[in-house]
Amino acid sequence: MEQTKYSVGLDIGTTKIVAIIGKQNEYGKIEILGIGKAKSLGVHRGVVNNITQTIKSIQQAVEEAEANSGLKIGSVVVGIAGQHIRSLQHSDYITRKDSEEVINEDDVDILCNQVHKLIMLPGEEIIHVLPQEYKVDGQAEIREPIGMYGGRLEANFHVVVGQVVSIKNVGRCIKSAGLDLGNITLEPLASSDAVLSQEEKEAGVALIDIGGGTTDLAIFKDGIIRHTAVIPFGGGVITEDIKEGCSIIEKQAELLKTRFGSAWPGENKDNEIVSIPGLRGREPKEISLKNLSKIIHARVVEIVEQVYVEIKNYGHEEQKKKLIAGIVLTGGGSQLKHLKQLVEYITGMDTRIGYPNEHLAGDSDEEVASPLYATAVGLLMNAVKNQEKKKIIQQEIEQELEEAEEELVYADTETEAVTRPNIHKERKSVFDKWSEKLKEFLDNAE
Repeated sequence: MEQTKYSVGLDIGTTKIVAIIGKQNEYGKIEILGIGKAKSLGVHRGVVNNITQTIKSIQQAVEEAEANSGLKIGSVVVGIAGQHIRSLQHSDYITRKDSEEVINEDDVDILCNQVHKLIMLPGEEIIHVLPQEYKVDGQAEIREPIGMYGGRLEANFHVVVGQVVSIKNVGRCIKSAGLDLGNITLEPLASSDAVLSQEEKEAGVALIDIGGGTTDLAIFKDGIIRHTAVIPFGGGVITEDIKEGCSIIEKQAELLKTRFGSAWPGENKDNEIVSIPGLRGREPKEISLKNLSKIIHARVVEIVEQVYVEIKNYGHEEQKKKLIAGIVLTGGGSQLKHLKQLVEYITGMDTRIGYPNEHLAGDSDEEVASPLYATAVGLLMNAVKNQEKKKIIQQEIEQELEEAEEELVYADTETEAVTRPNIHKERKSVFDKWSEKLKEFLDNAE
């Protein structure tokens, strides 16, 4: 199978690295062709802190995915998270030369590219420029300006910003692992693609993705991304608390959390006890499940309250900003028992667990439909979307070149020969802007 037929998402998490290969079937659903995962050893709270270990883990996950699918991985779409991520609102406009012509994709691209030139704080780089609403000649609340007449095109943007160094380090790991970096996506955006329905995005919803090192938040309203945040706590700190509180090793703490852990202390009786083998010849340890859930409860409440502060910052209590669809929990941490009830209790909002199975083909492996793989599936969907875009642009270029060749028969050879390569160059630059920028980064890093 040739490279163009399938796409790859790579989730570089704090606890695990997942490589997932897939393609779009004839019904528009994602068919999983192979999956590989490895323990993540060089990432702390969503940020790479050991390049060598991260490269090893990426290679391990990629090799497993290749072995499962019998395919070769080339280009990957990668997720980025971490404490350094922040978002801001920005408005910008362009004045069009000819208001008698309808607004086209190029006008929207020019406006977005203008926002990319915003001057950030030292050491920061724009990751995403997400248009919210457009204005055409002062007419507000326009969702899609393409095809309209107008001289002044204006838009509100949600701009996601991250540390240059962190982005460079991720790119460096990908390159050193022998892969090409197709695109970088904010992890909460990838997760939201995988687990949220369009109706929820329209009604207003907060997606909380509880990972190992970070908890990511993405808020949607009227089908548009309104707020993003990354909180530097995840399931890992809960494990750490159990380890400290019960004086046991990390492996045992993780097992205790996943097998017996609960976010609601009231449901465990005082006499429920679990025995843990002692280290090398020592006596086994007896741990009360009530105490265990008290430790978990304390930390989960802290994480949920921090997320709730971000939801309040967005202004969800205002009538126009109301989140009718409530909260969707996803990520590995969302599998904790009674977490849904605790989140409902703290926030007073309807809550459900988000599974990334809505966009997957019916015969997909049950394992992939777990909240654990929400980000990886979202990244794969992003990679598939990019593949489709590339295909369309390629077709447009070919069509334009064909038309130019036909015109060559009638027109002056020299002038036409000059215009032809320009068509190709202009179309390519709009699409490949991000990738080229990142490649430039990585070359400079060396």
